[in-house]
Amino acid sequence: MKVRDIMTSPVVCVEPAQGISEAIQLMLERRISGLPVTTPQGELIGIVTEGDLLRRHELGSVGAHSWLKDLFLSPGRRAEEYVHTHGRKVANVMTDQPVTIEPDARLSDAIDMMTVHHVRRLPVIENGRVIGILARADVLRALLPLASEPPDASDDGAIREAVEAALDRALGTGMRETMTVETYRGAVILSGAVTDERLIPAAQVAAENTPGVVSVTNQLIVVGPFVGASVPAPPF
Repeated sequence: MKVRDIMTSPVVCVEPAQGISEAIQLMLERRISGLPVTTPQGELIGIVTEGDLLRRHELGSVGAHSWLKDLFLSPGRRAEEYVHTHGRKVANVMTDQPVTIEPDARLSDAIDMMTVHHVRRLPVIENGRVIGILARADVLRALLPLASEPPDASDDGAIREAVEAALDRALGTGMRETMTVETYRGAVILSGAVTDERLIPAAQVAAENTPGVVSVTNQLIVVGPFVGASVPAPPF
């Protein structure tokens, strides 16, 4: 799946000279949490989000600095903070140099970028212009039909083999040797022992996500890693 397949387009943008009140009004009316900031020619120069507008002197949310931070805060940094919390133009509060993505990039790469850069949305750029935006909500909309699709019909032997393969992928090679997988008309029973309790929910999820599985009964138990092992006596 590519970014262009699920991005929102056309995208609502603002220009840097517009007032923050206009940006806030657009966010509320369109029920969106961020707006790309563009030139009249459509070139991206920043992004303004709800987070950029939380620290405002009108709300009394600017907060006081500790004396230690005041000691090391440069005049330039202090002036920059003042503009951000008191400025009334989009250019004063926007985040410049936002992280962007191309429309033909893989969706998995876009999600990686959101995670690494801790952002909720990515402007989509083509030929230097903003053609869309990819937000977390767009990803969820793409996930919904996939997560709710009915499982594929299959016979119990094929389901068991698929569950065993899924367990190998989820838990690692060799972790399934102490587990038993039984199937009957798509119902799966997991039994056996594991040495780490975290493997139990992972096995449950791996089985539930296997096509053809209609239910999972998890009877796995946790045992110590050395249960049943004999340790020879020391030679002295």
